[in-house]
Amino acid sequence: MKNRTLMSGNEAIARGAYECGVRFASGYPGTPSTEIMESFARYDGVYAEWCPNEKVGLECAIGAALAGTKAMAVMKHVGVNVAADPLFTVSYTGTNGALVIITADDPSLHSSQNEQDNRNYAKFAKIPMLEPADSAEAYAFIKIAFALSAQFDTPVFLRTTTRVSHSKSIVEIADPVPVEDTTQVRFNAPKYVMVPAMARLRRIEVEKRMQALKAFAETFEENRVEINRTDVGVITAGIPYHYAKDVFPDYSYLKLGMVHPLPEKTIRDFASRVDRLVVIEELDPFLEEQIRALGIPVTGKDALPYTNEFDPGVIERALRTAPREESPYVPPAVPPRPPNLCPGCPHRGLFYVLGKLKVFAAGDIGCYTLSFMKPLEGLHACICMGASIGMAHGMSKALGEKGKGKVVGVIGDSTFIHSGITPLLNAAYNRSDCVFIICDNRTTAMTGMQEHPATGFTLQGQPAKTLDFERLAEALGIDQVRVIDPYDIRQTRAVIREELDRSGPSLVISRRACVLFRRAAGPPQKPLRVDPGKCIGCRSCLGLGCPPISWRKFSDQAPDRIVRNAKKQEGNAVIDPQLCNGCTVCQQLCKAGAIVAGEE
Repeated sequence: MKNRTLMSGNEAIARGAYECGVRFASGYPGTPSTEIMESFARYDGVYAEWCPNEKVGLECAIGAALAGTKAMAVMKHVGVNVAADPLFTVSYTGTNGALVIITADDPSLHSSQNEQDNRNYAKFAKIPMLEPADSAEAYAFIKIAFALSAQFDTPVFLRTTTRVSHSKSIVEIADPVPVEDTTQVRFNAPKYVMVPAMARLRRIEVEKRMQALKAFAETFEENRVEINRTDVGVITAGIPYHYAKDVFPDYSYLKLGMVHPLPEKTIRDFASRVDRLVVIEELDPFLEEQIRALGIPVTGKDALPYTNEFDPGVIERALRTAPREESPYVPPAVPPRPPNLCPGCPHRGLFYVLGKLKVFAAGDIGCYTLSFMKPLEGLHACICMGASIGMAHGMSKALGEKGKGKVVGVIGDSTFIHSGITPLLNAAYNRSDCVFIICDNRTTAMTGMQEHPATGFTLQGQPAKTLDFERLAEALGIDQVRVIDPYDIRQTRAVIREELDRSGPSLVISRRACVLFRRAAGPPQKPLRVDPGKCIGCRSCLGLGCPPISWRKFSDQAPDRIVRNAKKQEGNAVIDPQLCNGCTVCQQLCKAGAIVAGEE
């Protein structure tokens, strides 16, 4: 029974995987891929887990596939960097069951620290890659990917981008197929033990497989040729196909569903049927370079940009030889709205203190990364998941006595579990002289409140052992471990100062649940307000950058409402009760005692 329904690309992937018999999935949350795991976990009879990081997630999926089942590993594009070690070797071993790896790329860096194009991973690892253009193809291609994995004994990449992952379109879903238990323990050391002697032989099998996949690509039905006008032919894949069709519907198209390996004969044949060949692809000239290597002249990045998402306008401006006359579009005047920490965010108090202490804070990936902006300016570097601890240690070692008390490494709880444990062990082992801070808000907040080993629950809501950061740190060799409440500014400042003055490595755990995480944070407190009869206009509270707090000039107020408490006072602070959750951090900074509880 088929039903038409509106689905995002992520939801469609989860549904397609479920329908074709996938019952194991593992991964790590990261925009734009997160909803795949969350959607899949809700189906009956499946097993899905959040892992500490993407390497572990892929290794678990490999194990499940070797046991004979269909397994899926899910991650965003930078997660593949973390998983690259097992990735390149599982290409050699293949699988008993089937293994599909989702890489969700992020053109325009909507929620990422770089803009890498993971089509390159498919080429380097010698693994086939499919790329859907919309939700319907995402649903269909995940099923095709598992079939290819089983047929060719290979892991398969499915690449999405942010636009495909999050955009919704109509999908015809069906009932899931009956799942046959194909799992068993198989002993095959020559295939799966990659010592040099055996790996050399498997390397030959990889090349044989790639030749077979190249032949398959020539007949792959999702590599679709559309012949219309022959003066221009477009080769494209993924979401750019729809953009190009919007503005140039009468061009001829070779729409690729498999972007690695490429169908060389099909490309040559298509090129011979058009006068001018154009490659439309976001990010790297991945297709273009390989087509040029075939000796086929092509227009690509000489006209189209290397960076950011495309849209129909980008493609039209780059390729239209005679621009259309149209009325200029004037966008509405919308005031800028830079990203900010939520009202009452526990990170705000911590980074306010770090900014005032003028220490160099090596930061990490999380909500707290926003603390680099004004007015907090409490974070000064961010490279990748888990890098903060190693960077702070390395900087401290390089600076020696000059760096004493001037460097800290700050990391979130989920990020610490992901990639921070090993560098903290290294810092203890190599006698670091640095303060490390875990921002423990009890969840993976930045990607939407996902569980992790310190929350006490699994992805599917089952109770779990809760990681004890204090005991773990002591086991790693950190003798000095302190716990602070970042809502308590005086305590936070005092503890960090004490640890900066101390010799040797120390760990400060800044523990307060994310204000949006109701299970751990509890109900919000009553909002605060500013008493205009006490406010002296010093603006100290504005230094927090908390959204509920704003400034009201006397010149914008009615004369009978003005209360001047200081000689040069120009206005007073105001707190929006609809936004304030009563965290009291601003109250602690107000020297005049003007921020009070309750309503006027």
